[in-house]
Amino acid sequence: MTDVDERNDACHELLLRLAGRLPDRQLWRLRDWLAGGAIDALARALPLTLLRERVAITARESLLLNTALLDSGADAGRLHAVPWVDQIDEVDYTFTSESPERVNAGDSEAVVLGAVLHGRSELVDVRGSWRRHRSGMGPTTRIVLVTASTDCARLTGELQRVLRALGTHEPGVEVMPEGIDLPPYHRAALAASEPLLPGVIVHQG
Repeated sequence: MTDVDERNDACHELLLRLAGRLPDRQLWRLRDWLAGGAIDALARALPLTLLRERVAITARESLLLNTALLDSGADAGRLHAVPWVDQIDEVDYTFTSESPERVNAGDSEAVVLGAVLHGRSELVDVRGSWRRHRSGMGPTTRIVLVTASTDCARLTGELQRVLRALGTHEPGVEVMPEGIDLPPYHRAALAASEPLLPGVIVHQG
């Protein structure tokens, strides 16, 4: 693995762990930059975003942040200014496998995703869940949960662009490396998920 690969993998894992903690409108764009190789833009934007949104990070996330961005032009002072927290125990969202009524009659997103993902060798599992804020405020959001063996950042960007082309402006796409220790957000989403692409062949190695 090259230094660039190590930085990209660290950045992808960090952005994965920030799901549910950074606003969707910012998170999808940061992930899109990573998928497009714009690590320099991430190095400038992510530390400022964490500070502005007052997002505290764990020791593991601090290590990922420094691995991903310190040698990519990030300001060391801003990296060190991001506050720490011992651990992340709870998430601000609830999840369900039951889709809103608006998609029951015909789920065009699932159809298109099935066509895009059919037969991909890097896929281990593809599931879906629906997310709602615990307060009951805001929309119900589809969360696409993909487990993959490789190219997680690239696949995230690809699926985000597909969903945006279908009208979802802030797509919820979580591509998890196979074998990763999942954060609480993803454990909760997976626990309330179901196969997103019934009948679509997913490569199992």
